[in-house]
Amino acid sequence: MSRIVKAAAVQIAPDLTSREKTLARVLDAIDEAAGNGAELVVFPETFVPYYPYFSFVLPPVQQGKPHLALYEQAVTVPSDETRRVAERCAHHGVVAVLGINERDHGSLYNAQLIFDADGTLRLKRRKITPTYHERMVWGQGDGAGLQVVDTRVGRLGALACWEHYNPLARYALMTQHEEIHAAQVPGSLVGQVFAEQIEVTMRHHALESGCFVVNATGWLTEDQIASVTPDETLQKGLRGGCMTCIITPEGRHAVPPLTEGEGILYADLDMSLVTKRKRMMDSVGHYARPELLSLRHDPTPAETRHVTAPETPFQPIPLED
Repeated sequence: MSRIVKAAAVQIAPDLTSREKTLARVLDAIDEAAGNGAELVVFPETFVPYYPYFSFVLPPVQQGKPHLALYEQAVTVPSDETRRVAERCAHHGVVAVLGINERDHGSLYNAQLIFDADGTLRLKRRKITPTYHERMVWGQGDGAGLQVVDTRVGRLGALACWEHYNPLARYALMTQHEEIHAAQVPGSLVGQVFAEQIEVTMRHHALESGCFVVNATGWLTEDQIASVTPDETLQKGLRGGCMTCIITPEGRHAVPPLTEGEGILYADLDMSLVTKRKRMMDSVGHYARPELLSLRHDPTPAETRHVTAPETPFQPIPLED
């Protein structure tokens, strides 16, 4: 008997002013998806508190104020925000993949969090190379985040947006035999061409990896677009680019994609299709040629300080009487 996993891909708008209000939307969406039988819920890229749309349309000299505001609203890990998401996942018994702006002291990172159905945070990974304008906002991740983790719904991997254009990053997950791939993209960006590119990319990864792909893109309302920039010419760059979709290992849409407005896509993932696809072409197994081509993956966390011997804490010297 084949195993069926019901997946949900969420396309909703964040609140561009408040981490708390965006988090409330996340928790409500988990409730709604779980109420409809979902076992896996995927949210858009850096959804909490919001994707830094300002960095795409504003010149660097004008980004200071919104960038600092993002620092104030960003999420630390662990935190009350991550605890609340974990508790909601455990309450419903669902796996969730949430994109956040992670604050680590003086730096921000594009981070993906995978919560298991018991609330355990299975993985926190950071986008390895921020794209184009994003380099003004986020630091770089490292190879430690290129992991596939065991969850209640199966072996789950994740990448963000243009990381899918890095074939070796995708291959690092493929070699770990991901069954479901969670993809996250900002949405409401670049225009229709971006939506078309996302679709091609997600379908290709599903085919090449022999896995299901659950991709979530975000959405901006017209009022939100106007709040980012009053320039109507620049506003054109904040429309389109939505392609929330669920793709089978055969590269097909499991259900029609969501390209406009808010909503949640649902699909039943028949996990037997993973084996069906890999029987024909297992790109990291019988179809691989490791003696000719292979990947070197360094999973060591990148550290700015390396301690070569145990540290002796400094003992405070009391003032003399």
